[in-house]
Amino acid sequence: MRMKSILLLAVVCCMLLPTSIGASEGGVDVNPSEDDPFTVVTRDSPSIDNKQWSLTIEMSEEAFDNGTTFEIITQICTNDGICDPPVTMDAEVEERLHSISLTPPNDHTYVNWRIKATDSDGNKTSYPHGDWFKTWSSCYYNDGNWGGSDSLGDGCSSDGENTPGFGSLVTLIAVSAAAGIAVNTRSNQK
Repeated sequence: MRMKSILLLAVVCCMLLPTSIGASEGGVDVNPSEDDPFTVVTRDSPSIDNKQWSLTIEMSEEAFDNGTTFEIITQICTNDGICDPPVTMDAEVEERLHSISLTPPNDHTYVNWRIKATDSDGNKTSYPHGDWFKTWSSCYYNDGNWGGSDSLGDGCSSDGENTPGFGSLVTLIAVSAAAGIAVNTRSNQK
C-alpha cells in the first residue's frame, strides 16, 4: 500500500513540473522558418498583460494559388506553469493576409501560436511540426528566473505578485494529504 502512495506522489509531482521544461530559451521568440508557406507581416512582441496582442501573416503565393486554407491556433501560458487549452481564432482574411488579435491575461508568460494548413485535397499540416511558435511576455517567469522588459527581478510588479509554483505546492500538499488519508482509511478497514 505504501508503494502505491509513493507512486501516486511521484506521478503528481511529474504532472506539476513547469511547462517551460523543453521549451525555447526564455524571452527568445520562436518564429517561422523560411520553408514555411507563410511569413509574419506584423506581430506585437513582447506580448503585454491586458493589452491587445496582434498577429498578421501572409500566405505564400504558391499556397494561395493551390487553394490552401489556414487556421491560426493560439494558446496562452501563465507564470504559474499553466497553459490554457488551444483556441482556433476567427481570423480576418483578406486574400493572402490572415490577422488575429487577443488580450493576454495578467501574469502570462507567453502566447503560443501555430498554423494548421489544409490543402485542396484535404491534407492537413501543422506549422511548426509538433510544437508552437512563441511570443514571450514583457514579464515572464522561466527556469527559476524573472525576465522581460517589465520584470522587477523578483516579479512583475511591486503590488503583491504571487510566487510562481505556490499553487502547485498547495496542490501537491493537498494531494499528498488525500493519498495519506486514503491509505490510512484502507489500513484501518482491514
